[in-house]
Amino acid sequence: VHPNVSQGCQGGCATCSDYNGCLSCKPRLFFVLERIGMKQIGVCLSSCPSGYYGTRYPDINKCAKCKADCDTCFTRNFCTKCKSGFYLYSGKCLEKCPEGLEANNHTMECTSIVHCEASEWSPWSPCTKKGKTCGFKRGNEVRVREILQHPSARGNPCPATSESRKCIVQRKRCQKEGKGKKNREEKRKKSNKEETKEPRQESKGRAARRQNRDQRENSNKTQPKKRKAPNKEQDLAPIDTAH
Repeated sequence: VHPNVSQGCQGGCATCSDYNGCLSCKPRLFFVLERIGMKQIGVCLSSCPSGYYGTRYPDINKCAKCKADCDTCFTRNFCTKCKSGFYLYSGKCLEKCPEGLEANNHTMECTSIVHCEASEWSPWSPCTKKGKTCGFKRGNEVRVREILQHPSARGNPCPATSESRKCIVQRKRCQKEGKGKKNREEKRKKSNKEETKEPRQESKGRAARRQNRDQRENSNKTQPKKRKAPNKEQDLAPIDTAH
């Protein structure tokens, strides 16, 4: 270490030298050596870089290097992330996972083997043939189930999710396509016609009566009034029977 030690350092250093950089750090900062070519320079950081873990002592806080197969670690013997080609298991980096576990290439960890889980079968469907439920005697019925848990890479595969079997039913005739709809439409029209038929007849009757009344009134206006016939008994003069 160069004997020329300075107290007015920058970058979190408590003491430093021009040749070696930081010699000690301010409180709560970690001291770590960085290699630059053939030379090591001391720096002070708030947290340790990747591949190092922090240790705190009364006089200094240091960053110590993790094991060679460990990318990040909590202590030297407990890794939290492994380097490429290794799988993490219980704080250690392994090239091959223990028996009963499988390597997860996504998380790079040794995980438990997960087997497929399926639900119970549904009830059998109605007997059908080509999508129809009539017009046949022999058809097929099916039942299904759902996958509740998909398996991992080494887990047991999932079973079939549907089954089919033959069935026999009593043959029944199929209603012609469109016939039912046509019948319903005709019934609806007939019902509407019956609802409007009676009011229509009443309006025609009132119109006819009004027309007859008008014709009678017009006839009375145009025909001359008939003169009353004279009373013969009143017109004849009394006969004098005295002579």
